[in-house]
Amino acid sequence: MAEIATIARPYAEALFRVAQSGNLSAWSELVTEMGQVGAHSDVQALAHNPKVSADQKAEIFLSAIKSPVTAEAKNFINTLADYDRLTLLPEIAFQFQALKNAFEGAADAEVTSAFELTATQLSELAVTLEKKFGRKLHPTVKVDSSLIGGVRIVVGDQVLDTSVRAKLQKMHVALTA
Repeated sequence: MAEIATIARPYAEALFRVAQSGNLSAWSELVTEMGQVGAHSDVQALAHNPKVSADQKAEIFLSAIKSPVTAEAKNFINTLADYDRLTLLPEIAFQFQALKNAFEGAADAEVTSAFELTATQLSELAVTLEKKFGRKLHPTVKVDSSLIGGVRIVVGDQVLDTSVRAKLQKMHVALTA
């Protein structure tokens, strides 16, 4: 949804500027947690409830955060609640992480594997992928048994599909063409 992304962008950029002046990794963890809490269906329902005041929404939201919340983070949540923008937190967190990755010269890598990867396999794969893509990667792993074997890696808008399913699909196209 372009509209949500457009509205969330200035909030994410402002939060990132504040985070740069402090501990960026601590802010990253806090923003990720805020995005997860903000995505919860009960929080979404609370944010849309006209009978609950903005101060109450902010207070309830902040009570759901387990990480220590700084004064800047409280002000941020209060501002979002005042302008009825708490529902934007998942998108704000997503854009914040993109800004952090760009700042660090890194990227998120979504690794989909047919089988569960061990820590050793994942670290070896990450080293190989970092050489291929030329930047630091933060891999997340999902298991999809329909791949049959191999892995499918998505880094930004680049896709590297070495799965057996992809190879079978290529063979099917070649044989039917």
